Amino acid sequence: MTDRRVTLDDLGAWLIKGNADAVDLTARFAADPRVTGWCVRPGYRVRLMRVGQPVVFWASGSRGRTPYGVWGIGRIAAPPQPGAPGEPWTAPLDLTILDEPLRVRREVLRADPRLAGAEVLRQPQAANPSYLTVAQFDALCGYLPRDGGGWLRRPGRR
Repeated sequence: MTDRRVTLDDLGAWLIKGNADAVDLTARFAADPRVTGWCVRPGYRVRLMRVGQPVVFWASGSRGRTPYGVWGIGRIAAPPQPGAPGEPWTAPLDLTILDEPLRVRREVLRADPRLAGAEVLRQPQAANPSYLTVAQFDALCGYLPRDGGGWLRRPGRR
């Protein structure tokens, strides 16, 4: 399967993944649900990141321990920053992890034909950032709370 190239015309939202098998995400976000930055791999996708673009936080890991899927929503806060030589880049974020009852489980998204083809479901081991198309992000927004401070509106659209 070839990697689909992301374009600004079809970008609905960036998707940043966190692996709950590597880090106790539940405890981390219980202490502070705000996410101000996350590691991303440098490349053409990072060069497409713009301030104000929507970003979704996806928690992954071993099935059964924690209900994985979309845990948070926010925006790109500043251009991605390179790390020290040999270190990953960081995407500055203004993102809040949702309360557990508001999170959207992976199995719900996989069962929705509008979202079943999302890159995070097709290629779960791919590096950050992943993405959702405009249609996929619109479909996801139907599962998210409506009081998210305007993050449902994509800059430059509608």
